[in-house]
Amino acid sequence: MKTALTICLAGLLCLAGCASPGAPQPPSLQLPKPVDDLTATRKGNSVLLTWTPATQTSDGENLRHAGATEICRSSDPMPLLKCGRPVAEVKDAQIEHYTRGSMVARHDYNDTLPTSLIQQNPTGFATYALEDQNTRGKSAGLSNQVKVSLAPTLPAPSGVDAKVLQDGVLLGWTGVTVPAANPALSYLYRVFRQSQGGEKTPEAIVGEVPVNGGAASYLDRNIQWEQNYVYRIAPITRVRQAQGEPIEVEGDDSPQITAFAHDVFPPAAPSGLQAVFSGVGQKPFIDLTWAPNLESDLAGYDVYRHEAGTPPAKVNSELVKTPSFRDSSVEPGHQYFYAVAAVDARSNESGRSEEASERVPNQQ
Repeated sequence: MKTALTICLAGLLCLAGCASPGAPQPPSLQLPKPVDDLTATRKGNSVLLTWTPATQTSDGENLRHAGATEICRSSDPMPLLKCGRPVAEVKDAQIEHYTRGSMVARHDYNDTLPTSLIQQNPTGFATYALEDQNTRGKSAGLSNQVKVSLAPTLPAPSGVDAKVLQDGVLLGWTGVTVPAANPALSYLYRVFRQSQGGEKTPEAIVGEVPVNGGAASYLDRNIQWEQNYVYRIAPITRVRQAQGEPIEVEGDDSPQITAFAHDVFPPAAPSGLQAVFSGVGQKPFIDLTWAPNLESDLAGYDVYRHEAGTPPAKVNSELVKTPSFRDSSVEPGHQYFYAVAAVDARSNESGRSEEASERVPNQQ
């Protein structure tokens, strides 16, 4: 009797300790979670789409049955409701297996805008979206949607050359005739530059030139000597909007061209040289003065002297830093002829100034 009671109590405790089973969960449909970070960048007629592929399903499970990614494009001003006929299909964009903590690389695709689409609506937009599907061709909807301008771009400049001048680097190229007038569109060339070598810098915009057809040029004055520069030129289309800032579309680049800004250009010859003797009651000398040179890279001056019938010779042992010089190596009864040359930081010497002369009197 005692044993039967014990068995009964054990059975009741077992029933009380068992939780009631929850409602059964439906199996995941394995629909890829729609992409939410799609971006689009246009260059010429090429549109680069980039995004992070799906790694989970729309119901939060790890994605195991990834299918194709359809590239959707529309020129309709209204948002895309469905993909319709995709312009392309990417087979390897989604990730088949996902490991917690792994890095998910971004994927990209280049779409080429048809010329006919641009011609039909030059002030309109193309809208892009993605539709990720599972292996059964089903999806959870479209990604975020992005727009790019359909404005036409000019062909890349050709015949680009570069010449190093004393004032900077002169770029020249062959342009094109501006297309038929459209009050909403304007065109220009943008000049990009990057320095190379020991102090490589990020690429920067150094100038802009209106498109007038035919040959074009730009003088880059903001250079540093002994630097190697790489230039490219891109046509830019600006689209005026009813509200907000104009939209810019960058066309295809010209070939890159390199210019080494080697300074072989001397300063200007000094001017205004004067020579004045002084020496009454003291050792005789001749003072020279002249107008200062204004070059930013001026290092100093060299002073040359000669007597009649003899070649000029430099009389200073080190560069003269100021526009004045005292010549104490003079002899009574001699007449001296002077000229001055300017020297820059790279030892380029200018032509000589006009001569100034002075006579040292005989001692009384």
